[in-house]
Amino acid sequence: MRFEIEFFGHENIRSTHQKTIEITKEKELTPRGDCIVGVGASASCFDIPEEIKEKLKDPESKVQFLIKVQDQEFIIQGRGHKDLTLTHKEDIVIRKSDFVCPRTLAVKCDKASDILPRDMVKILQNPTTKATFTIDVQ
Repeated sequence: MRFEIEFFGHENIRSTHQKTIEITKEKELTPRGDCIVGVGASASCFDIPEEIKEKLKDPESKVQFLIKVQDQEFIIQGRGHKDLTLTHKEDIVIRKSDFVCPRTLAVKCDKASDILPRDMVKILQNPTTKATFTIDVQ
């Protein structure tokens, strides 16, 4: 099952957090949001289709995320979790840890925002950059 979310860049994108990656529906971003790789997202945890939410709540589910910016791609592998609520109306956060909150989409991910290629981050620092975040649950 696959779901694609569009988002935009922002001049304050730093992508330096070592444990998470976040996209948000919010339009503004301060430099403190160091895990955020995109703003103005077309969906949040709340907006994900129910059939995908059900699969994400299975700890056996494997999830692949694809961040596509122009001709560059960044792939992250993660897992579902039985305690996911997927109810946050603004944000999506994927985590290397097992921590779960309403913003959490997946846990035990193999990468965080600090690993995003720096040339991709530079492109995402342009507010006119349009990108996609694809969720693929097996």
